[in-house]
Amino acid sequence: MTALSTFPMSQADTASADSALLAQIQSDLQTATAMLSALRPGVTIFGSARTAPEAPAFRCAEQLGHGLAEAGVPVLTGGGPGIMEAANRGAAAAGGVSVGLNIELPYEQAANPHLTHQLHFHQFLTRKLMLTRYSRGFAVFPGGFGTADELLELLVAFHTDRGVRQPLVLIDTAFWSGLIDWFRSELGSRQMIDLHNTDFIQVVDDHEAALKILLDE
Repeated sequence: MTALSTFPMSQADTASADSALLAQIQSDLQTATAMLSALRPGVTIFGSARTAPEAPAFRCAEQLGHGLAEAGVPVLTGGGPGIMEAANRGAAAAGGVSVGLNIELPYEQAANPHLTHQLHFHQFLTRKLMLTRYSRGFAVFPGGFGTADELLELLVAFHTDRGVRQPLVLIDTAFWSGLIDWFRSELGSRQMIDLHNTDFIQVVDDHEAALKILLDE
C-alpha cells in the first residue's frame, strides 16, 4: 500500500491544494499571455534536451533558429538544453527574438543562456498551451516522451479542430517515418483516424526544407 493511500488528504487539505494549484496556473497564464501576446507569432521548435552539440540535429536546429530569426520570426522553445538550446542559440546569433518557456522539474533543468525572453512554469499543461497558442508553425526534432507528447497533443488539437491547423514539420525522415507509417497503416486502416488528417504532416531532413515550409515560401 502506498503512502498516498495510507494517509489520504483530508477534504480541507485537498481544497487548499486545489486552490493553490488554480492560483498558480492563473498566475502562469497571465504572465505568459502578457509577454507572448506582445510578440509576433513565432515558430515553436520541439526536440530532445539530450541532443549533444556535436550531433547533426543540434546543428540543424541551430540553423533553423537562425533562419527563422533572419526572417523576423520569433523562435519559441522549452528553454532547456539540447535541441532547445540549439534553436535559441541560432535565433540569438541572428539578432532575433529567442523565447524560452522553461519548466520546474524535480531534477533541475536550467534555462539555456541564449534567451531574449524567458518564463518559468510550474505545470506542463500551462507551458504546453503557451508553446502552441502563439505559434504560426511547428518543427519537431527527434526526442523522447516529452517530445512525443508535444507532437501528439498538436495532432489531437488539429485532428479535432480544437486548434487552427498550422504548418507542422518533422525533421529526420529515418526517425519519424516509422511513426507516420504506423499512423496510416494501423490507425488509418482501423478507421481510428481520418487519413486526410495526416496529409499536412511534412517530414524533411534539413533546415532549408523546413524553412520553406514554415515560412510558406
